[in-house]
Amino acid sequence: MDIQLDDTERTIINKVAAAAQQLNQESYLVGGFVRDKLLGRATKDADIVTIGDGIELAHAVAALFQPRPEVNYFKNFGTAHIRVAAPSPEKKDNFFDIEFVGARKESYRHNSRKPEVSPGTLEDDQNRRDFTINAMAISLNKHDFGKLVDPFYGQQHLEEKKIITPLEPDQTFSDDPLRMMRAIRFASQLNFVIEENTLASIAKNKDRIRIISQERITDELNKIILSDKPSIGFDLLYKTGLLKIIFPKMTDLSGAEFKEGIGHKDNFYHTLQVLDNVASTSNDLWLRWAAILHDIAKPATKRFEEGAGWTFHGHEVVGGRMVPKIFAQMKLPQNEKMRFVKKLVELHLRPICLSKEDITDSAIRRLLFDAGEDFDALMLLCEADITSKNKKKVQRFLENFKLVRERSKEVEEKDHIRNWQPPVDGLEIMRLFNLQPSKPVGILKDSLKDAILDGAILNTREAALEFLTVKAKEIGIG
Repeated sequence: MDIQLDDTERTIINKVAAAAQQLNQESYLVGGFVRDKLLGRATKDADIVTIGDGIELAHAVAALFQPRPEVNYFKNFGTAHIRVAAPSPEKKDNFFDIEFVGARKESYRHNSRKPEVSPGTLEDDQNRRDFTINAMAISLNKHDFGKLVDPFYGQQHLEEKKIITPLEPDQTFSDDPLRMMRAIRFASQLNFVIEENTLASIAKNKDRIRIISQERITDELNKIILSDKPSIGFDLLYKTGLLKIIFPKMTDLSGAEFKEGIGHKDNFYHTLQVLDNVASTSNDLWLRWAAILHDIAKPATKRFEEGAGWTFHGHEVVGGRMVPKIFAQMKLPQNEKMRFVKKLVELHLRPICLSKEDITDSAIRRLLFDAGEDFDALMLLCEADITSKNKKKVQRFLENFKLVRERSKEVEEKDHIRNWQPPVDGLEIMRLFNLQPSKPVGILKDSLKDAILDGAILNTREAALEFLTVKAKEIGIG
């Protein structure tokens, strides 16, 4: 076998080969495992194609392991899955997944991506693969164990860093339109080039993506976002027209408008640069989503003002309001992940404003209070947001952000504002002044918070009670 295997992989593959020989079934390693091994990339799963019953083979392989793994199978699709322990240090999650399927051929109806499936040969199975780099197989059969079966020159295309469909691209993408996004995802993940005819076919067939569920589209989009340089994928999505269909709000950012000789930057490509900048410092998917959405409201807030030029007043506030709806449309979680992105979109201008003026302790306290435990993520986003080609300007901003970080550290060490709660809460305010839930309770609560954050009173219970007594009298309570 011409690929390098670790001990776990070698053990697993030998067991699969042994079980297949016992059943007298031809079997092959296929797809991503073969591709990634030839590229020298780490693997955590393998796909096995057998000329016969994939479920039967999965059970036979499971029987060779102790403890015996559970076999999860889908009889209607003829597929099965087992997960085995991977004690090898190369396997960080300590598990290795194996998928089994019987070789098959497929035919599609135009209005559906669900194929009509029938048993087939290895050749039939390779013909139905999405790209040549994923259509390679390695034999696990005794007579030619380890032989690479590569009918579409996938190994050559790996070396050339090309993404090409094994059959005519129009057929490949019409059969399963999600493959258009997979092509772009692989281009982004592997830094490969999509072959010219294949790329043209994506643009031609882009409307077919509408039959794919939003969940599957978003799954591919997230994989693009998590690549080392996600701008590669987004640029391809934009140029092929797919982005206009799957995420029109983002394409609205594109273009630079000029009036009276004054133009603004192309906010689409600015956003891609911010995304790449964040990707170079963090693998956090949701911080990367914050980068994507930080300027999403600029088209809605764009105005040309005499003497001021182009403005986008309040785009951070409007953008924050847009986040929940965008997350719902994209089938992204409506939980703390969404609230994290919303918070960062709303706050992303605050450190920039602080960096342009003398920083007061009060302003720093408010930033720390509003950002809470997400302060560091906010600063990473703000630093990524500086995309000027003027190196001196970039350096000046970064130095100012460094000052914001230093001052924030000083204030936090002194006042412990992150995730801070006032020493007297709303329930105690109601008890102290014999109030029901009402507007005066909110006034007292907010006034106390503001007084402490502004440094008007100490952050102690005694000072808070004294302040509340005076404030209550001012608004006619007590």
